[in-house]
Amino acid sequence: MTMTNSLLDDLAGRTADRLGAKQRGVVMVGALHRGHSAVHGADPGTSFEIGSVTKTFTALALAQLVVRGVVELDQPLNDLLPRDIKAPDRGGEVIRLRHLACHTSGLPSLPKGLLARGLFRSDPYAGCTGELLMDGLRRTRLRSVPGARFHYSNLGAGLLGLVLARRTGNDYDTLVQDEICRPLGMSDTRVGLDPEGLAQLAPGHSRTGRPRPPWHLAALAGAGGLHSTVPDLLKFAQAHLGPAPEALAEAIALNRATAHRVNARAAIHPGWIGTNLPRSQYPVMFHNGGTGGYRSLLAIAPEHDAAIVILNANNRSVDRPGLDLLKQIIDAGPDPTLVPATNVA
Repeated sequence: MTMTNSLLDDLAGRTADRLGAKQRGVVMVGALHRGHSAVHGADPGTSFEIGSVTKTFTALALAQLVVRGVVELDQPLNDLLPRDIKAPDRGGEVIRLRHLACHTSGLPSLPKGLLARGLFRSDPYAGCTGELLMDGLRRTRLRSVPGARFHYSNLGAGLLGLVLARRTGNDYDTLVQDEICRPLGMSDTRVGLDPEGLAQLAPGHSRTGRPRPPWHLAALAGAGGLHSTVPDLLKFAQAHLGPAPEALAEAIALNRATAHRVNARAAIHPGWIGTNLPRSQYPVMFHNGGTGGYRSLLAIAPEHDAAIVILNANNRSVDRPGLDLLKQIIDAGPDPTLVPATNVA
């Protein structure tokens, strides 16, 4: 029986081909398994808006600062706000940093006043300044007692990125570069794009194929403002599978050990959703993202030393194809690079 060492490459390539054949806008697929990698689709240097996958970076930056003693996971948000701003509380409980990272703060999904200022514009978050966030926070009522319930909040994640950056004396972009990108050698992950970065950015499209302009998340960058490439996100994923630089490894372990149980099937970790892959008992941690013209998915299965990344310059979801790809990789067995050729599908 002939053998092949290309199953991982084949599975990633077929997923990229299927996605790319149905849409306008380029797509890229990356996969990792037991030290092997595969990248397919557009040029590897192509950049995309990664939307809410940014939240995995914000949460890891938080854990990094916790490990170094700069902040505490249970530190009240009020400690990091300007003196004239007080975060809302409820039921005798205040918002803590872990609540922002796990979407249990009770904050609403969007900042107060954002809807009126531009939610229906082509670049809806561009006017979301730090002043708007703080002014809205004064007038915000919590939906639940902090720490009690999961309620996904872009406002909470954006606030977390903003206050962490200010605590370190930087902006959010610099925070991510210092805490994550430089230690991992990720040179193509950033908020702001210079002319060279703009040239590498894939044009975004709606689901129907219409061109969509880039988004700028301003002070909410920690909720979804990063641009990245598949090779960079594979480095990020590999750090979560191990090995990683010592300080980052400790921060990754902290986030994995910190969880809020949502139901019998899912838990929220700082920056991640933990569940099982569809039609399996394979544990997975993932986050997806979406902006006006892009969709993204990053999923890791640490117990199986596997991960996938899909970046799409089209607003059509890539969640199902991506999770199916990760399941196929794990189903292939302990070494997907050496299998009977007849098993390649």
